[in-house]
Amino acid sequence: MNFLAHIYLSFDDDEITIGNFIADSIRGNKYKHLPERVQKGILLHRKIDTYTDSHAIPKKSSKRLHKNYSHYSRVIVDIFYDHFLAKNWASYSKVPLDVFVDRFYDLLEDNFEMLPHGVQHMMPYMITDNWLYNYSKMDGIGRVLNGMNRRTKNKSKMNFAILDLEEHYDAFEKEFTAFFEELRVFSKQKFVSL
Repeated sequence: MNFLAHIYLSFDDDEITIGNFIADSIRGNKYKHLPERVQKGILLHRKIDTYTDSHAIPKKSSKRLHKNYSHYSRVIVDIFYDHFLAKNWASYSKVPLDVFVDRFYDLLEDNFEMLPHGVQHMMPYMITDNWLYNYSKMDGIGRVLNGMNRRTKNKSKMNFAILDLEEHYDAFEKEFTAFFEELRVFSKQKFVSL
């Protein structure tokens, strides 16, 4: 799952949210200096990723892309799934997406010193371009895919994946919807047991 899903699956716990968001920037056990609930957010993130990577539905979505994007197909599916979460946000939260996203950006700014250097560098771009809110729009997803392609020095060709999303939109959305119901249950159980 990508940024928005990890933030959402932190169940409105600020420290868990920070950990869940920064987890990809933390290697191994280099998080022991962080507050205990931030550490638990990192562990929750890792459990969510392991569950997602081993689940049949995201694998099915990824297989549809594998011929064109090889090992990048899983990353693309994560981005597509965040699109469907943002697009269908009202089905998952009583808090409007723009309010949820603004609260998250405020949380990052309030905890800037705790964030890993790479996240500190990325954060102003994320906020200025309002990445999380713009996941709900096709042009927002197109910009994310273009940016990811640039980060791979144009090797991934992820910028073309927007065409795959358009072509198989209904199939990807159905897969997301079915998977996300299961992921929410799994994540809530892990959150409670932290």
